[in-house]
Amino acid sequence: MSDNENIINPGDENLHDSVPVTGMYKDWFLDYASYVILERAVPAIEDGLKPVQRRILHAMKEMDDGRFNKVANIIGQSMQYHPHGDASIGDAIVNLGQKDLLIETQGNWGDIRTGDSAAAARYIEARLSKFALEVVFNPQTTDWQLSYDGRKREPVTLPVKFPLLLAQGVEGIAVGLSTKILPHNFCELIEGSIEILKGNKTNILPDFLTGGLADFSEYNGGLRGGKVKVRARIEEEDTKILVIKEIPYGTTTDSLIDSILKANDKGKIKIKKVVDNTAKNVEIQVHLASGVSPDVTIDALYAFTDCEVSISPNACVIINEKPVFLSVNDILEYNTKQTKKLLKQELEIRKGELMEKLLFSSLEKIFIENRIYRDIEECTTWEEVLQAIDKGLDPYKPDFYREITQDDLVRLTEIKIKRISKYDSFKADELMRRLEEELKEVNYNLRHLTEYSIKYYERLLEKYGKGRERKTEIRAFDTIQATVVAANNAKLYVNRKDGFVGFGLKKDEFVCDCSDLDDIIAIRKDGKMMVSKIQDKLFMGKDILHVGIFRKNDDRLTFNLIYLDGASGRAMVKRFQPGGVTRDREYDLTKGTKGSKVLYLTANPNGEAEIVTVYLTQGAKARVKVFDFDFATLDIKGRGAGGNILTKYPVRKVQLKMEGVSTLGGLDIYYDPVVGRLNTDERGQLIGNFLGEDKILVCYKSGDYELTGFELTNRYEPNEVLLIEKFDPEKVLSAVYYDGGSKTYYVKRFQIETTTMNKKFNFITDHRSSYLKLISTEKQPQVKVLVLKGKTEEEQEYDLDMLIDVKGWKAMGNKLSSHPVKEVNLISSQKAENKVKEGQDDDSSDELEIGSTIDLSPKKDSDEEQLGLF
Repeated sequence: MSDNENIINPGDENLHDSVPVTGMYKDWFLDYASYVILERAVPAIEDGLKPVQRRILHAMKEMDDGRFNKVANIIGQSMQYHPHGDASIGDAIVNLGQKDLLIETQGNWGDIRTGDSAAAARYIEARLSKFALEVVFNPQTTDWQLSYDGRKREPVTLPVKFPLLLAQGVEGIAVGLSTKILPHNFCELIEGSIEILKGNKTNILPDFLTGGLADFSEYNGGLRGGKVKVRARIEEEDTKILVIKEIPYGTTTDSLIDSILKANDKGKIKIKKVVDNTAKNVEIQVHLASGVSPDVTIDALYAFTDCEVSISPNACVIINEKPVFLSVNDILEYNTKQTKKLLKQELEIRKGELMEKLLFSSLEKIFIENRIYRDIEECTTWEEVLQAIDKGLDPYKPDFYREITQDDLVRLTEIKIKRISKYDSFKADELMRRLEEELKEVNYNLRHLTEYSIKYYERLLEKYGKGRERKTEIRAFDTIQATVVAANNAKLYVNRKDGFVGFGLKKDEFVCDCSDLDDIIAIRKDGKMMVSKIQDKLFMGKDILHVGIFRKNDDRLTFNLIYLDGASGRAMVKRFQPGGVTRDREYDLTKGTKGSKVLYLTANPNGEAEIVTVYLTQGAKARVKVFDFDFATLDIKGRGAGGNILTKYPVRKVQLKMEGVSTLGGLDIYYDPVVGRLNTDERGQLIGNFLGEDKILVCYKSGDYELTGFELTNRYEPNEVLLIEKFDPEKVLSAVYYDGGSKTYYVKRFQIETTTMNKKFNFITDHRSSYLKLISTEKQPQVKVLVLKGKTEEEQEYDLDMLIDVKGWKAMGNKLSSHPVKEVNLISSQKAENKVKEGQDDDSSDELEIGSTIDLSPKKDSDEEQLGLF
């Protein structure tokens, strides 16, 4: 051991002066948390940049010569300001470059859609974009500070004259704090700033480079607690192939495909394969298994895969070195006011520069034209020279905007003899005139600063807005019930005697196909009903009479029941719907008395009411021991209703005599044009009342028509539908379409002759520019047409049924007019309007009649009704 080594003595008194670890931890943690929040994770509101991004842009500005620089060189330059490793700087540069706003890139910079990473820093190049050079930098309005080692100076914040934070978006996780601001559309931000400058309120919504569809109904201005649902854009190539054209923000094609394959492995969806054809544009083909509905599969993709993701924004920014939570609209307002302030500073700086130029130009002119330079020829000292010049300027000093300083006099002495000898008074006056005009313009802009700011934003929009239109389509999404769209990935079995139900009882009785998300309903012989979550093996009580899939809010499923009341010995009859239930709870379908049991039970998915034959016992005192009963004579009531008396005599058996029809009437189907879905909740327009084999006719802008069923899982593209109604094969369709080949409007009338379901048939020309302008099923449709006769516009009205006869659906039709057509609009005929009104009255009365036959409220024992037969 060497002599200079320090040996700690356990008895050393200095050890008693140590600081408690708890106190050190408290201080260090707060220091560390503050550092991470302010210096790494959360952006400043002034320029919307994190420190590393700001330092990168500053370093690129110092290197800027108009040419591309290797990213490796940029990283090295940035390390003079950023006290961290090259990897974090390189990742931040790539992130900025992929946003395609501030940095122009060259080389392989990766792909945010596929998740491919960028090439190594030595292989890729970058330079500042023209937009960045114009909007982000201005040394005269920048506040500076020393870099971490004191060798360089760096900006505190950059004087950005644009809502950069909202345009790029940001995500950061600090200590005990996080921020997530979604990117917004470039053009919409500028338009929003203009509206703020005009004194109007604005409401901006995110826009993603990956496109897709988004529901912003719960966005909440980007504050905590808000939510954004983003969906992939999925199209039907045909009945067997779905194509994903755009993916949700935050996902990649690889992660999306992985989620689809996992859902298929779990049995949530049924597909054959997934093919990734992504190149310039995203294209993921999903090949469906045979017999699988494309519409249901699209819903299932949204429900069980990353084709739909939910994003929770949390807008947090640094203001005055403190984290603050603001809405995106507040941030936009702050940035707009800051831009106005920076523009004012630039104008004031320019005003000062112009006034100085005018001052010196005036001094120079006086100095040369009045030959003041000759007065200094006899001077022997520097002080005498300056005094001579100052004296020569005395008569003109009252006209100057400020006092003449010694520096001004020195500048005059620095004028070269060559300039004095070639001085052109006319050119000098012309220069001063231009300076005065510019100064006048600057003063005007300062007096009209809001107007000047609006013009600044308009110039940005005109110069850089092209190609930055909204990519994400704003939609309102419908709620997808997972249990409805889940593929049947299991089989339901039952052991009725022992009371077991589940998908693991493969040796017992098969009931139906199901999914592992379903609920099951069971009704036992003792009159008990129970609903439970499906399991591998579940005990639901012995002697099960009925078991099936339970669909919540199914107002069509109706049970027809005859049971023996144990207390009175009477046979009771009732029709009921299950209604709302609590899982694993038993419900009495009888009166609950001891000895009660079910004599007859059927489950009817559409409210059917059959006729049964009732056999009484041989010892019964009734004169008629066999009689028929029609369930259609009963109203549908709640499951708790006691029912009506069928007979007071003992029943030997009940047999089905005749299958019945639905007593619920047809189903009123509505179309919601906002989400493009069918519903029975009276949202949107009433399509009609549907029964059995009824169909829906849909006509699209593309010139296709399609016949579909009225399943609520059907999907229609809301922006493409021109007509949707209940299909009537006798109706004639009158259509006006534009032929892209001849650039002419045509009219045709035809009937639907095809019967194939869920297949589109094109009834206009197949030119890529052809489209359907309007279509009607009215008997006497009229159109108002604006035609161009020479240079004069003339409005004409046509009866389409008079223009052309009914022909085949493949016929081309006739020209609408021999003159160029500028506009076509449909006019409803008065007869059709009256018919619609009459139809509405009829529908409303039908609805009232249907509604009056259904009573779901439970009846008490005292409400029993004697049928009066026996």
